[in-house]
Amino acid sequence: MLKLRGLALALVIAVFGEMAGSVRAGEQGSLGAKLETIYLTAYDEALNRHATLKRDGTTYVSSGDIDAEWLRDAAAVMAPYIGLAASDERVKAVLRGVVARMARCILVDAYANAFLADYRVAEHKFEVDSLIYPIWFAARYWRATGDRSIFTPGVQRAFKRILVVLRDEQRHAARSRYRHPELAGGTGTQVKYTGMIWTGFRPSDDPARYQYNIPVNMFAVVALRELSAIEKTVYHDKRASENAWGLSVEIQRGVEQHGTVNLKGFGKMYAYEVDGRGHTILMDDANPPSLLSIPYFGYVSNDDSIYRATRAFVLSKRNPYFYVGKFASGIGSSHTPRGYVWPLALVMQAFTTYDDREFNRLMTYIVASDVGDHRLHESFNPNRPEAFTRRDFAWPNALYTQLIRERHPQAIGGP
Repeated sequence: MLKLRGLALALVIAVFGEMAGSVRAGEQGSLGAKLETIYLTAYDEALNRHATLKRDGTTYVSSGDIDAEWLRDAAAVMAPYIGLAASDERVKAVLRGVVARMARCILVDAYANAFLADYRVAEHKFEVDSLIYPIWFAARYWRATGDRSIFTPGVQRAFKRILVVLRDEQRHAARSRYRHPELAGGTGTQVKYTGMIWTGFRPSDDPARYQYNIPVNMFAVVALRELSAIEKTVYHDKRASENAWGLSVEIQRGVEQHGTVNLKGFGKMYAYEVDGRGHTILMDDANPPSLLSIPYFGYVSNDDSIYRATRAFVLSKRNPYFYVGKFASGIGSSHTPRGYVWPLALVMQAFTTYDDREFNRLMTYIVASDVGDHRLHESFNPNRPEAFTRRDFAWPNALYTQLIRERHPQAIGGP
């Protein structure tokens, strides 16, 4: 069991400062203590309960109360521990195992998004981010630790398989054999070639309305450039490096040429999905990659003018999935009941703000969502937080710990 040293309450209060105006000064200590408890619960559980180091040297990461590994979730849930790998051999072994298992899963079926502990496919929904998150995680681990040993021949084969699939899905109609019964006609709406990557499903696991998801393609741009560096520096494969870099350029060109709109009251901003034929959907979903999360993944900075306009839109009532309630306001999803806010989106909103007042307000929402188990759930009713979905959902809890560790590392006792 990894022992965790708690946050001192005084430091917690210093981190979060003066809470939102609705919180009286006398309540700040209580609020800080609740935030600390949520942090400690989340930080302990992801590594000690959700991750299992298997005999084959790989690490199986369950999503929580659904006993399966989503490639996206596995990478996101274990990301907060990367900083510990250089000094903790157990953590290092677990994270190396995460990379190895994701690679093996991709080689089993690159079009699947979720797998069981025995590597059988749990869901066969093609989501581009399921192929991008493993690259992103491996690159973050490598950059933080300098450990190249994760880049085995098996991982390289998985990376090459990813490039083949992404190239095929650039020209889905001509090259792809992927079909799914939840998509219209098995293949979704017709699209025009843009350089972007076709996806069947959103990061929420819901079918895409238009098959070019803009934030997912942005994420691909960033990760493919990391893959280019890995292929060049680690594997010394010039051809693969150039392929990954070239693909990132083609995708970015498609995003910027086809993924923006001018909306009255907001100006030039990014759409959520497009088809390359002039149709767009203006919204955002709680699940990253999302429009809200663009700077989190490094496509542009928080100060980018198009991102600022996009952020203003997705955090307004013009976004059909932005909900306002008595105890919280935030982004929800078509994946959960209408009106329900996702803590995952609240944490991502906190990640992408420079405004201390907004950050503090979001922390009060996080506390309001706690029904006594000190966990962040999938979604909750902002007027009645005791109504929620998924009692055990690892991802938002992990992202919350990452937020605290990366935004305010000086306030953390650490392991």
